[in-house]
Amino acid sequence: MGRSLRDGSGVLAVPAGAVVPVEVAASYRARRRGLLGRDGIAGAMLLTPANSVHTFGMRFPIDVAYLDRRLRVLAVVTMGPGRLGLPRPRARHVLEAEAGALAGWGVRAGVVVAVTEGPAPGG
Repeated sequence: MGRSLRDGSGVLAVPAGAVVPVEVAASYRARRRGLLGRDGIAGAMLLTPANSVHTFGMRFPIDVAYLDRRLRVLAVVTMGPGRLGLPRPRARHVLEAEAGALAGWGVRAGVVVAVTEGPAPGG
């Protein structure tokens, strides 16, 4: 990755080849707010830096992918509302999406994703 990401939007490149809109939450305030109070998400949210998440106050189950500094997926878990995830020692970023979405995009342990900042095509 090499550079720090800023709060905003972008495109997530996933193994399935889909163009997935991604919201980047890089500031403390944006990471703290995350997906709280929402009924869903179109695409994904990248929390950076982060090595753990919780789902207290969430309204829907999510998939959570823990990523290392090179955006390689270390682990993927599904968390229901009201759960506390354990910190992952080598994780530097966390990718969140609606439950089932990451598997559909081919995101699993060992794959590398890419994030490009800026608006998604057509969006």
